[in-house]
Amino acid sequence: MPLSFCIVDDDASARRMLQHIIEDSGLGEVVGTAECGQEGVSLILSETPDIVLMDLLMPDQDGIETIISLQAQGCRSKFVMISQIENGDMVSRAYKSGIEFFIRKPINKIEVESVLYKVNERYAMGRYLDEIKLTLGKLEGLQFGMPQMPSGKRSVKEIIQPILMNMGMISENGSRDIITIMELAVAGENSGSLPPLKELYEMAAATYKPVPADAAKEVKAIEQRLRRALAAGLANLASIGLTDYGNPKFEHYAPLYFDFEEVRLKMKEIEQGRDTGKVKVNIKKFLQVLHLEVLEGMGR
Repeated sequence: MPLSFCIVDDDASARRMLQHIIEDSGLGEVVGTAECGQEGVSLILSETPDIVLMDLLMPDQDGIETIISLQAQGCRSKFVMISQIENGDMVSRAYKSGIEFFIRKPINKIEVESVLYKVNERYAMGRYLDEIKLTLGKLEGLQFGMPQMPSGKRSVKEIIQPILMNMGMISENGSRDIITIMELAVAGENSGSLPPLKELYEMAAATYKPVPADAAKEVKAIEQRLRRALAAGLANLASIGLTDYGNPKFEHYAPLYFDFEEVRLKMKEIEQGRDTGKVKVNIKKFLQVLHLEVLEGMGR
């Protein structure tokens, strides 16, 4: 089912351009547009779109005020801010109001597509997790009175998946590699310690079917997938931290799995609405911490 969009921007040419990009790229359907904040509130509450593109500066009220007003009235749409302003305080306020991403003016087709694809992925994952929670809630009634499986009997995958979900990484291709690497690590003779990264990558590559013809190339691909997955997790936690520094997910996962200096740098990038490319992820630390959590979860 295609996602629905609303666009709120006082620039008619910007509205037309965004609508063409969304619909021509197959990102979804634009169900309505508005040229000011008050008109936008009425439109969005009426159409209940999945995603809203909101201009930051409008004649009657700014985009942040409009988003806060909508949320106060129960709106659950995802918001993307459109702005030509890169003021750090303003960007920080926007993220705290609940936006997902920024799109800079003048509008660039490639940037818009890239940002909205990411928003679509987040929306789809959020809907998927809601369905899981609903299913689990229904199953609780069926499982009432049944003996619970001891923690030591849980599989590596059952332990890791909730952790990756909480960090916003479960939809990344690298999550499969992480699970495989941990399964191999705890199955080894010396499961109490983690082998060198290259050895782990080689072991994982050897288990994939069909077996990769070029082992060295697959090892490199695994490392790249891990970096992308960890970068996504770090970015997600940084976004949570900006919105609520005391959020339990942020407080637990950010300093435990990542170098906190990098988390702070990512938070600063998000506040400023730019990607410097300077944020690094420490794969070794991440896997070492996860390895310890898996062993604990298995009762070892």
